[in-house]
Amino acid sequence: MHTTLTVFTLKPGHRRWGLAQMGTSPPTLKKVPGMNFFKLLGSGAANGFGVWPNLDRYGFMAVWEDVASAAAFFSRHPLWAAYQRRSAEQWTVRLAPIKAQGLWDGQNPFDYSSNALSAPADAPIAVLTRASIRWRKTPRFWKFVEPTSAALAHAVGVRAAIGLGELPLVRQATFSVWESAKAMQEYAYKDATHREVIKLTRRENWYAEELFARFQVLSSEGTIDGREPLAGLLAAPG
Repeated sequence: MHTTLTVFTLKPGHRRWGLAQMGTSPPTLKKVPGMNFFKLLGSGAANGFGVWPNLDRYGFMAVWEDVASAAAFFSRHPLWAAYQRRSAEQWTVRLAPIKAQGLWDGQNPFDYSSNALSAPADAPIAVLTRASIRWRKTPRFWKFVEPTSAALAHAVGVRAAIGLGELPLVRQATFSVWESAKAMQEYAYKDATHREVIKLTRRENWYAEELFARFQVLSSEGTIDGREPLAGLLAAPG
């Protein structure tokens, strides 16, 4: 089993189609052989971290039974072919969970490794934080989290950071890729603003459900904003 995340940016003129897929694609995706879990995700302004939606950018996260199932979907499925035709660019990372805590819709989809992986200290890692925000807590959440998350993209050692979500305002996720675990830990433990937001999250009980997952990055393909975020950090395939 393994996990993939694809971020795709639509070509001009396809906003209406892309937005419609958020409702029409899930029934088709539920029937894909070998796909154990999936989420089709929207994005916001300011690289995903703004309140207002970005109707040009979406994400697709999936957990697969095996590499072959994922490869078959990305290379041959008609729905994915439609996304490719309408995308100006796509970036896909293949991931293996190192640690996953919490729930996503009542389950932990990344709790499938019988032997917890330990990525080399200097290897790229990815981090996913996802939460369902309590409606009455949304003003406080966005007041503190929006600027903090946007600043994440400029942290030392970050190769890519994007905000994604299932529903505007209340079902939000942040996905970031780091040059190394050391770089991520430096930010997590030493950035004062980030630490303060974590304290507020706990003290004010912002979330009805949350999940934190850390992954080893197995491969990276394609571009986001015209660049391949992990260029030069991963061994070439084969």
